[in-house]
Amino acid sequence: MKTQIGLSKSMQVAQTLEREIRSGQVLHGDLLASEAELMRRFSVSRNTVRKGLEQLARQGMITTRSGIGSFVTYDGQMIDNALGWTLALAREESEIETRLLDLSRGASALGADKLGSGMADALCLDRLRVLSETGLGISLERSRLPWQTAFEEVLRQGLPDGSLSRVLANSGLGVASGEEWAEVLPSLSEDDAALMARPAGTPMLLMKRLTRSAGGTVIEYVESLLDPERFGLHLTF
Repeated sequence: MKTQIGLSKSMQVAQTLEREIRSGQVLHGDLLASEAELMRRFSVSRNTVRKGLEQLARQGMITTRSGIGSFVTYDGQMIDNALGWTLALAREESEIETRLLDLSRGASALGADKLGSGMADALCLDRLRVLSETGLGISLERSRLPWQTAFEEVLRQGLPDGSLSRVLANSGLGVASGEEWAEVLPSLSEDDAALMARPAGTPMLLMKRLTRSAGGTVIEYVESLLDPERFGLHLTF
């Protein structure tokens, strides 16, 4: 790696990888080299490599996943998590409408089973996605993010392009690790069934996701109720 005056080593790593992504040398969906390989290639420390990758994540250039990668699918096609579901689903042939049910700041008990407690101060985001032709709900998503000062603008202006992923990138919140759980919810509650225009008792796929920063801080906890006839889970090892 040639030294560029005025740039830290981590920024040089980030800029080199960014050029390769933009030029097509690394294609969308390709795995980047491992941290160990990047350390050898650039002759830098692991911490420097991680800082460079975090910079690319903040720019929305990459999404970092540890260990097993999991991807939600819609009608058999993988949803691009880097774009966010709203933008990814907008590219599907089916006309899908996203309805914002709640965007507020407050305490939340959601995720207490995974976090050990709820969040005393959180950005709360509830969204419903429906088929435009029928009004039938296909997903009900509830996201909770520990409050950050940067979220004030979100409350004033709303989600940029309807994307929570973009909010995280704009706030400098890079996801370094996460966990995901999938289970069958045998029966929708009456309230959720009403929101989704479904009969009470309809079974759903329940997805729970918890993401953390490189320092282990919780970034987001989200629960999604998904129509099992349209959505699935794809795992890569």
